[in-house]
Amino acid sequence: MFGRLQRFYTSIKVAADAGMLAVAFVLAYFTRFSGLVPITEGVPPMGETFVSLVMVLIIFPMTFQRARLYATNRSRSHMGELFELFKATITATLVLVAVTYFIRERYSRLTLAIFVIYAFTLIALSRLAFRHVLSEVRRRGYNLKSILVIGEEDLGLRTIETVESHRELGFRVTGVLALKEEKVGQWVGGVRVVGHVAGVEAYLDAHPVDQVIIAVPLEDQARVKPLMEQLALRTVDVKVVPDLYQYITLYGGLEEFGGLPIISLQGDPMDGWSRVAKRVFDVLFSLVAIGVSAPLMLVTALLVRLTSKGPILYRQERMGMDGRTFPILKFRTMRVDAESQGATMASAVDARRTPVGTFLRKYSLDELPQFFNVLRGDMSLVGPRPERPVFIEEFKRQIPRYHLRHKVKAGITGWAQINGLRGQTSIQKRIEYDLYYIENWSLLMDLKILLRTALGGFLSKNAY
Repeated sequence: MFGRLQRFYTSIKVAADAGMLAVAFVLAYFTRFSGLVPITEGVPPMGETFVSLVMVLIIFPMTFQRARLYATNRSRSHMGELFELFKATITATLVLVAVTYFIRERYSRLTLAIFVIYAFTLIALSRLAFRHVLSEVRRRGYNLKSILVIGEEDLGLRTIETVESHRELGFRVTGVLALKEEKVGQWVGGVRVVGHVAGVEAYLDAHPVDQVIIAVPLEDQARVKPLMEQLALRTVDVKVVPDLYQYITLYGGLEEFGGLPIISLQGDPMDGWSRVAKRVFDVLFSLVAIGVSAPLMLVTALLVRLTSKGPILYRQERMGMDGRTFPILKFRTMRVDAESQGATMASAVDARRTPVGTFLRKYSLDELPQFFNVLRGDMSLVGPRPERPVFIEEFKRQIPRYHLRHKVKAGITGWAQINGLRGQTSIQKRIEYDLYYIENWSLLMDLKILLRTALGGFLSKNAY
């Protein structure tokens, strides 16, 4: 039954793509020759473009097929599909240009560029609509694939919870086979343990199962190979969940090295282009921020100078990306001899502050000079707040994964700060928020954090 449904869905996708390509072709023609853009060589009759349209309807679907855009892959994300669609669209366009060159078919380069934009947009929207309809159908209990999970421990539970949290993908865990006899009859994540793993073949004979997921802990990995040999004689899909969660720490996952599959336990959270984009954004935003806040910084500097003895700016060693230290800049808010007895963390009631220092800290005005740290490359606008090296060693001993926050540049503001985690709040919680930011970074997320900071994210009761 699923085979017929898959062929039906594929036919719909091909037909929808062909329809969108034809619409994009016509729209590109009328956009180019409507008079909005200067016409230098006359307007070709619509009928003369028929050969080009036929080539489009052949080349693009064939390229999409090669890119597996018609393959059934329920677990592929929408963004992943859009990225593959974009690559396939560019590839098909290059093939189209090459073919038209060899057959000496005339075409307008501007019309082609407009067509590509229309085609990608329309097909992306049609795929989004198709995905939405399928998701709703599956949420209502139709078009479901049944899954048998082998493994009743934490990894099996995590697998069940993941499947249940993505009901729109159309999977349903119908049973669990346990590695331990005493677990039979119990429940794991709301799913009944229906038998022992030794009876896997008998269960598959008696029940319709579309996919088997093996989720056994590392200490039981020796049992996976015999299972695979048993299941290899079946037509059921088989997948294995590697028990690596206790080792993968940041941006880990499956990779390939010269054709050799490897498992990354810890990786770089940003690729080269991401770092370039973030750096360009940091520099441009900081230049604007310095220009806008210059009068405020001048007034603040005068207040610091007039209300206490000592320098206007305070430089303190902090640790940033890759464990490198740098001098962070702040308007001075404490007495010059504030740390004569050694380094001490600031507190809500701190006698070391100057008269104007409390006000500056409350509204985070002492942080304004850090835009110059951003320009120098010591910091980023958004990232984990930098700590002093004297405290970091203790944090590393107390908090697992603390060191991972140094995989990116420290920030003036961050995800933890706009969620109220400043001052004497849980360091553990702050690290969780910092790592969430690193693992989910995007320029859009940076903008969101900066906007919330500007709208009061720094006016926290924990700011001191």
